Amino acid sequence: MEKIKIAVAVLLVAAGIGGFYYLQESATVIRLASVLAGFAAGIAVLWTTAAGQGFFSFAQESAAETRKVVWPTRNETLQATGIVFVFVLLMSLFLWAVDGILLWIVQKLIGGE
Repeated sequence: MEKIKIAVAVLLVAAGIGGFYYLQESATVIRLASVLAGFAAGIAVLWTTAAGQGFFSFAQESAAETRKVVWPTRNETLQATGIVFVFVLLMSLFLWAVDGILLWIVQKLIGGE
C-alpha cells in the first residue's frame, strides 16, 4: 500500500507539471496554480506514508539543528576568506616556480634551448 501511495504522489506532481504544459494557452497564474496544486496534492498523499512521515520528521529535526548552529561573525568570515586568498596566491606562485624549474630541466635533458 505504501508503494501505491508514493506512486500516486509522484503521479499527482507529474499531473501538475503536465497541466502547466497542457494549459499553454491559459494565463500564467492558472498554469502556476496547476503546478502548485499538483505539488500540494502530492505532498498531502506522501504525508500519509511512513517514508513521508520519516522525511518530514527529519526535516523538522534538521531545521531545529540549524537553529543551534553558531554562525561566524562578519569579521571571522572576512579573516577566513583573506587567509584562503593568501594561501591560493602562495600556492599558485609555488606551482608556477615548480613548473618553470621542471620545464627548464626537461629542456636541458632533451637538448632544447
